[in-house]
Amino acid sequence: MPGPALPMKRWKRIEYERLVDKGVFEPGDRVELIDGLLLVSEPQSSPHYTAIQLVERVLSRAFGEGWNVRTQAPIALDDASEPEPDVAVVRGGVRDFATAHPADPVLVVEVAASSLAFDREHKASLYARAGRPEYWIVNLIDRVLEVRREPVPEPAAPYGWDYALVDVLGPADRVSTLGAPAIQIPVIDLLP
Repeated sequence: MPGPALPMKRWKRIEYERLVDKGVFEPGDRVELIDGLLLVSEPQSSPHYTAIQLVERVLSRAFGEGWNVRTQAPIALDDASEPEPDVAVVRGGVRDFATAHPADPVLVVEVAASSLAFDREHKASLYARAGRPEYWIVNLIDRVLEVRREPVPEPAAPYGWDYALVDVLGPADRVSTLGAPAIQIPVIDLLP
C-alpha cells in the first residue's frame, strides 16, 4: 500500500548554482539539476567514456571554428534545470562562457547504457521542453544512434514535451546534424 507522498524541495537553477559556488559538492561529484531535482549520475563504464570522446572528436570536426563542443559540462537550460549532457554543441568559443553556462545548445548528446530509459523519456522531454532542436542518444546497448528532432507539446511526456521525429540509425548508416547539414557522419564513428 503506497504511503503519503514524500515532501521534496524543488531547486531553482540560481539556487543550485549558489550551492556549487559555495563548494557544497565535492570535486568529481556527478550531480545535475533536472526540473528542480538534484540527480546523481551513475559511474561511467569504459565504453561510455570512450563513446563520449568519439562523439566529441567527430562533432568538433563537423562543426569546426566558431563552435564549442562541450563534454559533461552544465547547460543553463531553464530556471529549473541545469543538466550536464555527455556532449553539447554551442555557438561560440571557450571564453564566451567564462561567466555563465550556455543556454542554447544546437545539439545535445547523451551516451546511454544503464540510463537508456531515463534518457529516452525524461531527458528527451526536458530538452524538447527547452526547445532544443536536436537530441541524440548514442545507445550502447543496441549499438545504434537515436536521433530526435522537432520538439512538440506532448501532454503524456514527463515535462509536457517530446520530439515528433525519432530516427534509429545503425552502424552502417550516416547522419548529419541540423547545425552542420553538409557533413555526413558515419554512425560507426560514434560507437566504441
